[in-house]
Amino acid sequence: MADKLTQLQDCLDDLLTQMYASISYIRQRHPYGEIPGQPSQAPKAPEPTTNGAGSTEQTNGTVTTTSQPQQPAPGREGTPPPEEPQAFNAALHELARDLVIKEQQIEYLINSLPGLGSSEADQEKRMRELQVELREVEAERAKAEVEKEALVEGLGKMIVGIKRVP
Repeated sequence: MADKLTQLQDCLDDLLTQMYASISYIRQRHPYGEIPGQPSQAPKAPEPTTNGAGSTEQTNGTVTTTSQPQQPAPGREGTPPPEEPQAFNAALHELARDLVIKEQQIEYLINSLPGLGSSEADQEKRMRELQVELREVEAERAKAEVEKEALVEGLGKMIVGIKRVP
C-alpha cells in the first residue's frame, strides 16, 4: 500500500481529472436556454441535402443543383448534441456528488497525516525518540549479522570436516 503522501497526490490528480471532465461535459452537452422574444440560438440538426458532390435535389417543384456537400458548422463537428434539461441536471448532480466525495477523501488523508495536531516541539521530541530507537535496532541488526557470519563459518567447517571422513 502506498504511503499517505502518495495517496494524497493520487487523490489530487483524480480530483483535477474529474474537474476537467466535468467542465468538458458541461461545455459540450449543456442545453441551450430559450430567451422570451428572441430567436433560438440552439444548433439545428443538419438536414441531408446532398448525397455527394454534384447532386441534384428537387423541392416544391423546383430543381436545385449543388456542387459540394454541406459542411457542418465550424467548431461543432464531432461534438454530441445537447442533452435534455432533466438529464443534464441529473448528470450535474452526479458530477457534483463525485467531486464532493473525492474532496472528502482528500480531507480524510490530510487529517490522517502525522504531525497534525501536535506542536513543533512535540514533533522534534518524537523524532529524537525514533532516532534512539533506530540506533538500538541498528545495533541489534549488526549483532545479528556478526552472529550469522559466525554460524555460516562454523557450518562451512562442519561440511569440510564431513567430506574428510572415509
